[in-house]
Amino acid sequence: MAAVTAAAVSLRSATTASTPSSTPHSHCSFPSAARTTARRGLVIRAQAVSTDAAPVKAKKESKKQDEGVVTNKFRPKEPYVGKCLLNTKITADDAPGETWHMVFGHEGEVPYKEGQSIGIVADGEDKNGKPHKLRLYSIASSALGDFGDSKTVSLCVKRLVYTNDQGEVVKGVCSNFLCDLKPGADVNITGPVGKEMLMPKDPNATIIMLATGTGIAPFRSFLWKMFFEKYEDYEFKGLAWLFLGVPTSSSLLYKEEFGKMKAKAPENFRVDYAISREETNALGEKMYIQTRMAEYKDELWELLKKDNTYVYMCGLKGMEKGIDEIMIPLAAKEGIDWLDYRKQLKKSEQWNVEVY
Repeated sequence: MAAVTAAAVSLRSATTASTPSSTPHSHCSFPSAARTTARRGLVIRAQAVSTDAAPVKAKKESKKQDEGVVTNKFRPKEPYVGKCLLNTKITADDAPGETWHMVFGHEGEVPYKEGQSIGIVADGEDKNGKPHKLRLYSIASSALGDFGDSKTVSLCVKRLVYTNDQGEVVKGVCSNFLCDLKPGADVNITGPVGKEMLMPKDPNATIIMLATGTGIAPFRSFLWKMFFEKYEDYEFKGLAWLFLGVPTSSSLLYKEEFGKMKAKAPENFRVDYAISREETNALGEKMYIQTRMAEYKDELWELLKKDNTYVYMCGLKGMEKGIDEIMIPLAAKEGIDWLDYRKQLKKSEQWNVEVY
């Protein structure tokens, strides 16, 4: 994977982008007034009426990079047919399961933003003779794509293979279709979809990213934009703090890339791994992502009290509960109900979750 990453990074070209500015609207209304005028013995009552319509509630401006976001350009019945350009296994041979990084060419026809997803419709038919249902995957590349030309989209996919209650080996249709793709093969793409995980506009924001396994995908897209690309209207100067949970060190994803980012911007990027089958905390507990976060709980709580801190979570559903268990007592010390506070963070677009 290191060679693949190096090749992708070396193909990057300095790219510029511009963001349109929004113009605020103001509304004003005048109270009606009455006057009486005497003319030639007649009394004329005139009523001054406001010509303005009732004020229109201004649309709340998003804190996220939502300008020009495209959704559902392609649907299952009329997907975009892309080409597989690259497909490589990025976990070691002794890792518990295979994860693959793949790049699809779309000739600029599938415009997407960091944090969005695409749908994939596997070739073939199901047992009822109907096309397979689409499966959504978080995009693992920046909007410029791994080759920097805005003509590719990348995914990070784990091959699903398990044994059911009857002892039969079951293979996930779409994940196995994708992991088996060869360069040059066609792939049916739908979307893009989603606005929940879009990046913050603020280049000085603190962005805390919590991922398990292939939940790293949207954060790779964030981090490439922050540290591997150049824009006229965006230069990240805040703090990006990634927590990544995996079962074994052989299943760590994109570690070489994150090492390069850390070397390039040590003041702006932090990364902490939680390797559950190999590490424990001081109490001997397995090192899950929330266990690692607990080591920094006071620092994280202070960051969460700032209005320019954004939390993004992608991966296994149980992660959020574990984080609640850390934050509830910390918030309570200051007389704050954490669950209510989290709702406020969500309302202000600072708490963003995509779990499965």
